[in-house]
Amino acid sequence: MARDADEEAALAEAGRLLFAGAADFFHAADKLAVLPPMRGHEIAFAGRSNVGKSSLINALTGRNALARTSHTPGRTQQLNFFDIAGRLTLVDMPGYGYAAVEKAKVAAWTALIHDYLRGRANLARVYVLVDSRHGLKPNDAAVLDELDKAAVSYQIVLTKADALKQAEIQARLDATAAAIARRPAAFPEIVLTSSRTDDGIQDLRASIARLLAERG
Repeated sequence: MARDADEEAALAEAGRLLFAGAADFFHAADKLAVLPPMRGHEIAFAGRSNVGKSSLINALTGRNALARTSHTPGRTQQLNFFDIAGRLTLVDMPGYGYAAVEKAKVAAWTALIHDYLRGRANLARVYVLVDSRHGLKPNDAAVLDELDKAAVSYQIVLTKADALKQAEIQARLDATAAAIARRPAAFPEIVLTSSRTDDGIQDLRASIARLLAERG
């Protein structure tokens, strides 16, 4: 549904204020048994290894090192929980797909991700990050299948958009929209971002603020 300019501006400001507040790491979990108690609304960031989750979290919160970044795929090896202004829990998930670690460890992370997605009742939305240079891959589709099956709302966030030419951007947006059009748990709006240039960061903040407002 189209939103008018006043509503857009209000959401942008609500998003800015949300992420201008305190943002603090408070828990890490490498298995289901040590997940923190559920509280308030929770959102999670998922994506292939090295898609830029940690960089995007840092850009979103305006902090350089809230989430640890690395050029080595598989650096995030657990679910990392962050408190956002006492209003929201943000979860940085281990990357799926290729990772420069043992296959057994990758399998354990994958099981943890799937168990978390199925069992977290306060999980309001998963933001699935996709490298805009490559688009949706089969391992992304497997995660989307899992989210559809679990009826967990998710939204696609295209990362590293600064690496694309303008014509490539629209083609990627169109292809992604077509790929999720019939998926029951997919939120239809796609957010295009670049952590390097901050493009789309305001839009992502506004999207999260809108989600919180709708959840009450």
